Amino acid sequence: METVDQVMGVLERKGTTATRNTYLRHGAPEETYGVKVGDLKPIARGIQGNQQLAMELYESGNSDAMYLAGMVADGARMTKKQLEEWVKGASWYYISEYAVPGVAVENKSARDLAIKWMKSKTESIAACGWATYSGVLATREDADLDKTEIKSLLKKIEAEIGQAPNRVRYTMNGFVISVGTYVKSLLKQAKKTADAIGVIECDMGDTACKVPLATEYIEKVEARGTVGQKRSSLKS
Repeated sequence: METVDQVMGVLERKGTTATRNTYLRHGAPEETYGVKVGDLKPIARGIQGNQQLAMELYESGNSDAMYLAGMVADGARMTKKQLEEWVKGASWYYISEYAVPGVAVENKSARDLAIKWMKSKTESIAACGWATYSGVLATREDADLDKTEIKSLLKKIEAEIGQAPNRVRYTMNGFVISVGTYVKSLLKQAKKTADAIGVIECDMGDTACKVPLATEYIEKVEARGTVGQKRSSLKS
């Protein structure tokens, strides 16, 4: 598969009505075939390293193709302008909170972009900012993190999460979990913030999905003894 048309043909054949309907209930746009992430993985392996194809897939506007593009693209090779275009073009939260952060954290400007996006008035972009910074925590060594900044962001969450837009609340909660999971020296502060924010209510669409309770999530990671263990990548 070397062209967008070839890949789109495969995606269309792999899509199912059941998965498409599930994605639509979660907020996906109509331009979605409904391909499971597990079925995207072998397709991604077949086109891995084809940066131009990945960029063209994202530009197609098809949700499955955009998610696949995030799996294939090398964020380190993308410009800040390209990443800005991706976050602005994200059609729903699977793209803005997973596909885009997955490539953004590979870029040397990940932290700067995250901070900029967090301040956006556009809900999806702000949520992407929080998800991207969470990814930075998960993939960067602690020595490369600004602990003072992270502490201030925890305080910001404590003060503002109740009034934040829906998906921003969700990703703020995820940020608290990421601090407690990946930054061992800030575990105490993350637990304090998790206690303070408690149960976070978010509209999850016509689904049974729930917002993870930060306190419980962090406690489980502690019990496993894996606090501070980093990830090599955010990509599925």
